[in-house]
Parts: sequence; structure tokens; C-alpha cells
Amino acid sequence: MTGTWTHREDRVNGVRLHWVEQGEGPLVVLLHGFPEFWYAWRHQIPALAAAGFRAVAPDLRGYNLSEKPAGVVAYRIEALLADLAGLVELLGEGEKKAHVVGHDWGGALAWYAPLFCPEKILSLTQMNAPHPLAFRRELKTNPAQRKKSSYIFLFQLPWIPERRIRAGNFAVLEKMLRRDPVTPGTFSDEDVRLYKEALGQPGALTAAINYYRAAFRFPPRVRGRKWPEGLKTLLIWGMRDRYLGPGLLEGLDRWVPNLTVERIPDASHWVQADAPARVNEILIRFLTSVRP
Repeated sequence: MTGTWTHREDRVNGVRLHWVEQGEGPLVVLLHGFPEFWYAWRHQIPALAAAGFRAVAPDLRGYNLSEKPAGVVAYRIEALLADLAGLVELLGEGEKKAHVVGHDWGGALAWYAPLFCPEKILSLTQMNAPHPLAFRRELKTNPAQRKKSSYIFLFQLPWIPERRIRAGNFAVLEKMLRRDPVTPGTFSDEDVRLYKEALGQPGALTAAINYYRAAFRFPPRVRGRKWPEGLKTLLIWGMRDRYLGPGLLEGLDRWVPNLTVERIPDASHWVQADAPARVNEILIRFLTSVRP
């Protein structure tokens, strides 16, 4: 893996985290999803750096080169948010706040950040990551979304999902990366190899699935927590998502005031890789509009 970015690691919240960073300026923390790693943001890191931001893309705990604590409880939302807050504290300057950007599971985590660590959040950007309350609503009322999300229930089982995903040298992962994107060649042979290599790190696959297990067993306690007043939020959504239906975009202003939604018709769940130029344009324009 080559690039003008810098690889770093340090202990954060008692866990050794690895991240890649590039650029100088306001801090932007990019949180990847399942089954990815920091490389999910390979198109955004240099673009953000060129636009005058300091882009930081960590491997979330359990993924790739970051430490992989044992046990499901280590992957509960509160622990992951403490990692995020600790990373912002370590890297932030001045008020020690960051623009937080999430995709997929990184986005699921990021939706809770304004509730649990609002003092660390300068703005919030989400990409094909459903708001947890909208997701719960759609699972209850929308059979199509329940079918799309059936894998989540499979992931609650012990060892079976690990065996299925690992089979045939991660054949399921390769099929997903080859099939899902709208733009042909979104994931190159080298990209697929790197994704397999990251998920094949000792303990990484179980850690990644433990995110889903922990979400069921240890749901975050949000009662009494309020969305920060005035927080600017951007949602970028690839409309040809195989896993998340368009119903998830409905009614979000009930929970997220000051929200802007940007729909990209010809992009998949992997929106930042499928339509990188458009995503970068939208993202940088939004981040530039936010004043500390």
C-alpha cells in the first residue's frame, strides 16, 4: 500500500489503534464500516488534505492493524465511542474537536457520537449509514428491509458466520465487492486482495462480527441524552444500496435537526468508492461551510 499519507499508532482508551493521516488543518476523522478498514477512505484522504484539512482514518478496534480485544463486550458502542473521543483528544488542537465522517458501521457508531461525546464533535457526516431509530422502525414495519438485513441475525450465532465468510478465501467478501458497486472496477484486484488481507488478520473477522453481537447484547443507553443544538449534519446516500432501503431516509428530521441529505442516484452502498469525485465535492463543500 503506497501513498503520501502517514501511518501512525498509539494507545487510545487503553487500546492500541492504528491510523493513517494526511494534511494539515481542521481535524476530520473518517470511520470505516464492515468489512473494511482505513483503506475505505483512500479516495477521500488526499482530497481532504488538498482542501486544507487533516484527514485521519483509523482502523477501528478489532480491524486490520489495530488491537483486537477479546470478548463481545469489548465492542459495545460506549467502548467504541470512548476510542473516538480519545483519538480526537490525542490529535485535536485548540478546542479538540473534529469533523466526524462515518460509513456503514462507522456511521452507526457516529450517529451516537453527538449523544455521548458532543464536546468532541464539530460536524457529522454520514454515508449510507441508517439512523438507529429509523433502522429500528424499518425492521419492524418493512418486510423488504428485514430481508435485506437478515445477515445481521445470522451474525448473532457463534462461529457459523466466521466459517461462512472465511470459506473459499473470503469468497463472500470478493463477490460482494465485485457485484455491488454501480461503477465497474470500483474495487480493483489489488483492492480486493487488501480487503482480504485485512480481514484475515488474526482475530479480525471475529472482532468485526462482534460489533453486531454487541449491538444486540449491549444496546447503548441513550435515555436523557439530547442531540446538540446547532450541530450541522450531512447524509450522503447511494440510492442503489442492496442492504439499506430508501425508507431509511424518511422522517429523519424528527431526530436530527439541521440535516442536509444528498442523494446520489447512480451509487451503491459503497458510495465513497463508487462515486468518489461526487462524494468528495459534497463532503468538502459541507466541511468548509462549518465554522468552529
